[in-house]
Amino acid sequence: QLQFVESGGGLVQPGGSLRLSCVASGFTLDYYTIGWFRQAPGKEREGVSYINSVSDWTNYVDSVKGRFTISRDNAKKTVYLQMNSLKPEDTGVYYCARALSSAWPPSPLDYDYWGQGTQVTVSS
Repeated sequence: QLQFVESGGGLVQPGGSLRLSCVASGFTLDYYTIGWFRQAPGKEREGVSYINSVSDWTNYVDSVKGRFTISRDNAKKTVYLQMNSLKPEDTGVYYCARALSSAWPPSPLDYDYWGQGTQVTVSS
C-alpha cells in the first residue's frame, strides 16, 4: 500500500527550528519528485518546496527561501524539510506528496498521494 508518513512537527517559538520527515512506502521513491505543502486554518493548501528524484533540482516559495531546505535520502525512503528562523506565518499543517508534474508553483492537483500531515505551530 502506497503511503507517506510525516513527522517532526510541533510547537516552536519564533526564530526556532524544526526538521520535518516524510517516510514513503509502497513505491519506489527514487523515481519521483516530492513536494511539501502547508495549509493554515482558513487558507488554501500552498506549495512550499519540492525536490526532484536525484536531488539536483529544488525550488521554494518566496516566503521560505533562505530559511527552509528540502533534501532526500532515497536509500531511507525519506524526504526532509529543515525549517529555520520560523515565523508565526509558517504555522499550519505540513504535508508531503508525490508529484505527477514538476510544474512550479506546484498545484495540489498535480500530486497524487499525500501523507496525513504534521502540525507546525510557531508562537511565543
